[in-house]
Order: sequence, then structure tokens, then C-alpha cells
Amino acid sequence: MAKGFDYIIVGAGSAGCVLANRLSAEPNNRVLLLEAGGRDNHPAMRMPLAMMSLVLNPKFNWPFETEPEPHCYNRRMPIPRGKVFGGSSSINAMIYARGHPGDYDQWRDMGLDGWGYDDLLPLFKRSENHWRGGSDFHGGSGEMAVSPVLATSAFYEQFATAAEAAGFPRSADHNGDQSEGIAPIEVTIDKNGRRASTARAFIHPVMSRPNLTIEVNALVRRVLIENGGAVGVEFEQDGVVKTAHADQEVVLSGGTYNSAQLLLLSGIGPADELAEFGIESVVDSPGVGKNLQEHVNAVVTVKVNKPLSLDPMLRFDRMVGSVLQWLFLGTGNASSMPFGGLGFVRTQADSARPDVELIPSPIGPEARLWFPGLRKPLGHQLSCRVATLHPASRGAVTLRSANPADPPRIFWNLLDDPQDLHTLRDGVKAVRDIFNQQPLKSALAAEVTPGDQITSDAQIEDWLRRNCWSAAHPAGTCRMGVDDEAVVDGALRVNGVQKLRVADCSIMPRVVGGNTNAPSIMIGEKAADLILQR
Repeated sequence: MAKGFDYIIVGAGSAGCVLANRLSAEPNNRVLLLEAGGRDNHPAMRMPLAMMSLVLNPKFNWPFETEPEPHCYNRRMPIPRGKVFGGSSSINAMIYARGHPGDYDQWRDMGLDGWGYDDLLPLFKRSENHWRGGSDFHGGSGEMAVSPVLATSAFYEQFATAAEAAGFPRSADHNGDQSEGIAPIEVTIDKNGRRASTARAFIHPVMSRPNLTIEVNALVRRVLIENGGAVGVEFEQDGVVKTAHADQEVVLSGGTYNSAQLLLLSGIGPADELAEFGIESVVDSPGVGKNLQEHVNAVVTVKVNKPLSLDPMLRFDRMVGSVLQWLFLGTGNASSMPFGGLGFVRTQADSARPDVELIPSPIGPEARLWFPGLRKPLGHQLSCRVATLHPASRGAVTLRSANPADPPRIFWNLLDDPQDLHTLRDGVKAVRDIFNQQPLKSALAAEVTPGDQITSDAQIEDWLRRNCWSAAHPAGTCRMGVDDEAVVDGALRVNGVQKLRVADCSIMPRVVGGNTNAPSIMIGEKAADLILQR
């Protein structure tokens, strides 16, 4: 490309869109934002309830899957990652949960000054447009809409009451002053009932800026490095290989898998691994691709003998009506998600922070459309997803080949550490206990998963190995730290290469105990402050 830039951002996902907005707000900064996926103009991307149709669509999803997982009967598991403008924020479940303050204080205590919770709270608030307005814990004038889920509030009350009876506290706001407990869930959906992806929130309103250039379907092949510093990138678009040059910096925001892959393709990583693919080592950085962390989860599902679920709304004609209501009014079931709250709880009394996340829902995971005489309804079911929050197991991302178009090898190594299995097992037992408390107990008919026949710890653990999956919260492959094996420093600068940074969840030294979209947005804000030196 003949045109020069000051900053090149690789990846228009949750962090990259925020960073592109903030950097291009300075009119003298010439910013190029590169996205390997296509435009985010599919109508299903705006409808919250259409989320699953996006996750299952290969047009919007990278064709990633894990290597055989040895502690999960060598299963290969599909990996949902957004391949579209907005990244995973354009296809995710839209849950807005920052994690526990102690998660960030742990980063600070690892020597990463400026990354404690008190340091980062203003950044969370800056980007947030909270439905209740500004407060000590929330922003009221940012770009990212954060809204409540109202459609399932009745089920939330029932679940929260049962959870209290099981010994788990309530919280009015898990992003507020009490992170622990069962709280109403909040999602990134705007006041018009539309998904608020980071592309829609941060980029679409500023696309007319003359100093912001956006290229989609642009797969970056490598970072161009000269005299020890990044000077640009090489990318492929419509079958043509192009280069773009950056006078100031290149920032990788491709996510936990793609940012690590791109560093490796650029000669930054373990030298012995790179030699296997004929890639010349620029910086021997053994930590690149290592330290992969993922929240592992499973779903407890029960049949109920009372009309507590949302199964009636899945009748075909009613769903058509819901879609039309959403289309013209921005309200109704299609404008939200079938969540019945969000819980961060401790299964062990001596845990310093919550160790599992609970996502209850008044619908079963196998729920489907139905119509009398054509297809039977699934019946009334309730479910609760349970996920570990602080996994001890570590995986890795490595190259499959030197071809940038080939997906990387992804090895989660789920349940490698026995404590992760025990925590997930105890989370399943906690959910069972909640379902067996009033007011839910009187409606309980039978357990679908794991199943009433699975009772012992050993049986639960075996079922988990066969049925667990990830929560799609990968982190850690470009770890931030102060030690010799850290990939980036506390200012997100890649060690050993000047003018190159990473800004996405891959920099987390420990994955936060929550969902990762909100922290990704915060990391984009933090990167902007570091680059602009404010």
C-alpha cells in the first residue's frame, strides 16, 4: 500500500476496535485497522437470540479445533472464534462480566504496576454506557451499551432464592461492590435490542474519520521487522500480497490464538520450534504460545413438571412473532438472551475468590423450534452451565505449518491438573443442590444431564471428561510479566522487538475469573493510554 500509517492494528476484535477508536481520535494519527474476516453486516448479528446461528456458521467462525485432549478421552473439540469485523464480540453470548477485583490485584502483585483493580476500574468505566447511568463502579457515557436481561427475571428470582437456601449469597451487581454471589445478568445489548459488538459500538460511528483506514478480508502473514523494530506488516487480500508500513507502532489484537500464531510466523517465539518450519528466528522467545488457559465447563439440565421454562416461546409461529417484534420494536424474546442470572460462587469455603461461574437458564441446551403436528416440543427443562474460574491446567498454541492460512495447533490440555476436575465436579454438585432447594425442588421431575444414575464422585468425573467443553475464554499465550520468559512487558511491548505490542486477552498472565469480553475492551483502553502516554 502506497499510503503510510503511524499505527497498524492487526485484528478488529474487542480490543482492536477500542484501540482503533482511541488512536484515531487524535487527528494527527494515521491508523490502519486490518481484519481477516469480512464485514459484520449479516442481519443475524444484530439479533441477540440468533447467537447460536452465528457460532455454527463457518462464514463467521475460524475453522479451529483442538488437538486430541488426553484427559478428555482424546476428544477434538471445536473452538468458536469470531472471523468477522468485531471479532468474537460479533458472535458471542454478550455477557458483560469483568471478573473479581482480586484477579487484577493478582496481576499487580506479580510485579505488573498499573494493572491492579483500582488502576483499571476507570478504564472499564470509560468505555461503558450502563443502563443505570454512571456510578462509582459504572460508566454512563461510554460507547459500549450494557443492559439487563428482563425476559427471564421471574426465573432469576426462583434460582436466586434456591441458591440462597443452598448457602450461596445474592449480589445486586457482580460488576459492583460485591463480585461474589448470584446476581442479575448484564449483557452488551443496546436500548434498541440490538447486539452491541465492539465494531458497532466503537468503529461504525467513526468510520468517516479521514485518518482511519479499515481493510477487511485482510489476512496478515507476518510482521515486518528491520533493525530490531517492527516497521509494518505483510498481508494477503483478495489473493494479492500487500505490505503496509507503520512509522510508530504495530499492535497485534488478533486474540489469544491468532496473536501468538502471528508472532511465531514473524520469527518471534521458541527458536527450536520455528526451525522445524524453516522460519528464521528473529527473537528466541520461549513463552510465545505457552501458558494457554481456558475455563472448562459443563451443563446440568433437569426436567420440570411445572411451566417454568421458555419452551412455549419456541413454538414456530410465536418465534416468528418474536422476530417481527424485535425487527420493528426492538423488544421481545428475540431482543435478549435466555439467561436467568449469573453467579460467581465458592464451592470451597477457604477459597479467597469465587472458583466457579454459574449461568442458569429457563431452557435446555437442546431446545429447538416446534409446532403442533409437525414436531414435538422438547418439554419444560431448566439448565445451569458451570465453569471453573481459575484453571491450573496449561496448554499451548503452536504452528501447524509456515502457511499463515493454516490454523494453528491448539492444545487446551483441559483437566490436566486434578484440581480443575475436582472444582468442576464440586460445581456440578453445587448446581444439583440448588435445584433441590425450594422453590425449584417442587417442580423437579428428573435430571437429564449428568443424569440421576450418576451419583458418585468418580461417575461425575468420568461424565465430565466425556462431556466438558470450553467457555470460549482463552487467555495467556503472549503473557505479560517481568521475568525473562514473559512475551510482553507491563506496557504490552513485545520483549526483544521495538515498536511492537500485543493488546488482547493473550497478554493475561492469569485468566480472569469471569467472561473475557469486558476485560478485552479494558485492555484496548489500557493499550491506548500506554501508546498515547496518558
